Amino acid sequence: MQKSKRHPKNWPLILGGSLLLLGTGPLATIMVLASLGYGDDPNPNPVLFGILAWLTFYPSLGLIAWGIYRRRKARNGS
Repeated sequence: MQKSKRHPKNWPLILGGSLLLLGTGPLATIMVLASLGYGDDPNPNPVLFGILAWLTFYPSLGLIAWGIYRRRKARNGS
């Protein structure tokens, strides 16, 4: 019995989207919670989450762009 290997066809797009969500998600969550009034400080200073978002934002956009390019290239048959 053979095991089938499942690999995503467009891994840069999946990886880029995941990196974008995991990198900017904590900062966005803190911003939304602060605007809704949760927590003691109405103006929190999430330096660590800001640095995480800064470090992951542009690489994730690059991976997403590469994934879109690969998808269009495969769809056109080139």
